[in-house]
Amino acid sequence: MNTNASVKTINQKIEHVWKSQEEQRQKLYREYSQQFLTLFLEWDMGVQKTKEEEEKLANLFREQQKIFQQARIVQSQRLKKIKNVYGQLLKSMEELEKDHEHLLTDEQSKVRQEMAKLQNKIMLEAQQQELAMVRKSLQSLLF
Repeated sequence: MNTNASVKTINQKIEHVWKSQEEQRQKLYREYSQQFLTLFLEWDMGVQKTKEEEEKLANLFREQQKIFQQARIVQSQRLKKIKNVYGQLLKSMEELEKDHEHLLTDEQSKVRQEMAKLQNKIMLEAQQQELAMVRKSLQSLLF
């Protein structure tokens, strides 16, 4: 009986210690699990916020890329226009130079013709004066 009572008492003490330890483990588990839960929720919120910011930055980057592409297209078009206008300027300058050369050639030709006419006129006048002098000399010799 004594042994049964001792075993019963020991079992009760062991059971009491187990219950006490179980309660302490449960209490410790509740405290730390609440802390871990709070930390994990905060961490998850931080990760979500980081993802949102990352998406915003990615969107801004894509918008900037589009703006730069559009600016490059506009600049390329302007450069093409400048090249076209420059080409037209060169062509117009060449045509103007050719026109000036033709005009100069025409004017030189006209001046040569005028000089030839004047030369002929001067020669004729000189011949007529010489002829007149010869006639006078002949008339003075004859009369």
